[in-house]
Amino acid sequence: MSFLGIDIGTSGCKAVIFEQDGTVLSSAYEEYSVISSEPGFAELDSVEVMEKCFSVIRKTVTESIGSPVEAMCISSQGEAFTPIGKNDEIIGNGMVSSDSRAASIVKSWTEKFGENKLYEITGHTAYSMFSLFKLLWLKKNNPELWNKSKAFYCYEDLLHLKLGLIPAISWPMAGRTMLFDVNKHEWNQEILDAVGLQKSQLAIPMKTGSVVGEIPAKIAKKLGLNEGVKVVAGGHDQTVGALGAGVIEEGTAMYATGTVECICPVFSSIHKSSDLEKNNLCCYDFTLDGKYTTVAYSLTGGNILQWFKNEFGEKEINEAEKTGENVYELLLSQIDESPTDLLVLPYFTPTGTPYFDTNAKGAILGLEMTTKRSEILKALLEGVALEMKLNLDIMEKSGMKINKLIATGGGAKSKIWTQIKANVLNKPITVIEVEEAGCFGAAMIACSAVTGIEVEKLVSQNKKEIMQIAPSQEQVKFYNKKFEIYRKMYPVIKCLFGDESEKSN
Repeated sequence: MSFLGIDIGTSGCKAVIFEQDGTVLSSAYEEYSVISSEPGFAELDSVEVMEKCFSVIRKTVTESIGSPVEAMCISSQGEAFTPIGKNDEIIGNGMVSSDSRAASIVKSWTEKFGENKLYEITGHTAYSMFSLFKLLWLKKNNPELWNKSKAFYCYEDLLHLKLGLIPAISWPMAGRTMLFDVNKHEWNQEILDAVGLQKSQLAIPMKTGSVVGEIPAKIAKKLGLNEGVKVVAGGHDQTVGALGAGVIEEGTAMYATGTVECICPVFSSIHKSSDLEKNNLCCYDFTLDGKYTTVAYSLTGGNILQWFKNEFGEKEINEAEKTGENVYELLLSQIDESPTDLLVLPYFTPTGTPYFDTNAKGAILGLEMTTKRSEILKALLEGVALEMKLNLDIMEKSGMKINKLIATGGGAKSKIWTQIKANVLNKPITVIEVEEAGCFGAAMIACSAVTGIEVEKLVSQNKKEIMQIAPSQEQVKFYNKKFEIYRKMYPVIKCLFGDESEKSN
C-alpha cells in the first residue's frame, strides 16, 4: 500500500507518494504566482491552483513504481478562501494570508462584536489575515460577488469539491478562519450571524484523520488512480508539517524556515490567557486527537535572505550559475562564527506574532564604515532569530514550555544558519531527513486512517535524524544581552515612523 500527501502552499503545490515505512515513491511540484493587483492585495487564481493540484497528483501516480495509492490527505495553507458559484464553479480568486486589505475593518468590527468574546470562541485575536475579515471586506466592497457566492471554501475543502466529494474542512483548518468554535468544534452561529453567513455556505468540519469519502471512479481515472481511493481530513500546513517532523510529545515544536519563520508546538490542553491574547498567540486544534497548538511566526523569514541575495548577491548569483553551487550556501559560507555587533529589526514585511502590525518598519542599527557585507547578512539572520526568541519568551512565561526544536524547511539544510538559531534561542535543534514534512505528515494521516495504526507510531518509526545542533553557551550569553536591547527596538522604531503608519491607515 502507498499513500499520497499533497501540500497546497502559497507559491506552489506538491504531491508525494510514500510507502507505509516512509519510502518516497514519487513526487511532483507545480508553481503558481501570487497576484498583487493593488497595494495590500495578495491573491491566487484558484482555478490555476486546482488545475496544478490535479497535475501533481497525476504526475506522482504516473511516476510511482510501487504499490497503488490507497488514500490521500491534504495539508493546506490557512485562511485563504475561494468564492463558489451555484454550479460549484470557482467565481473568484483566493485571498492568501498576506492579503491585508481588510485591515481597516478589523478594529471597528471586533470592538462591536466583543474582542475577548471573539478570542474565547476562536482561540485567535483579530487580524486582517483571517478569513473572517476577508469575508467582511468582500461583502462590503464586492457585494455582487458576495451575493453570487453559494459557498466559500478553503483550499483543503475546495480540492475535496473538485475531487467529487462533499467538502469537509479539518478542525485545524477551520480554526484558521476565525469562524470556528475551538471549544465545541463547530462553526459558531453568533459569528456567522454577525458576518451574514450560513453554515451551509461552509464545508463540514471534521476531525483530522476522518475519512471524507472515496474519489468517484470517473475522477479517479482522470488522475490515474484506482477506484476506491479514500480522501482523509488533513489540516493547516503548519500543524501537518509539525506532525510530519515528529512533533508528537509536549515540549517539542517544529521550527520551520521557509518564506515565513514559524514555530509550531503541541499541547495536551487548550492554552488561553490574557497574556497570550495580548501577544496574539493563538490556540487551536493540532493534527492529533485531543491535542492543541499555537503558531508563533515572523512574516519576514527566509525571504530576508532572498532579499539580500537579490540586492547584494550579484557575485554569488553569477558564481552559482557557472558552477552549479547553491547561491545561498555561497553567501552563508562567508559568515564569521562570532556574533555581530549589529542589531536588526526584521520587519521587512508586516509582522507576525506578537504585534500583528501591518505598518511596521525594519531597521539595521550599528553600521560603521568598517562594517562588512557578511556582517549585515549575519545580522539579518540574527534579527529573525531574535524575533522568534521574543515569541518563545512570551510562550514560556505563559506556561508553554518548549525543550526541543525540530528544524524543517529549506533553511534547515544550512548548518551555519541553524547554529545561529540554536545560539540565539539557547535551544538544541534537531534536523531531520524528511524535507517534505507537510506531505509526509499528510500521507501518514491517510495511512493511519486506512491501517488503524496510530499516526504517532507511524511518524516516530519513520523519523530519521540528520544532526543535532547544540547551542554554544559562550554565544548564548552574548545573545541574551543582545536580546534585552532587541526588545526595546520595536516601540522606538514604531514611534519614529508613527506618522507614516497613521497616514497608511
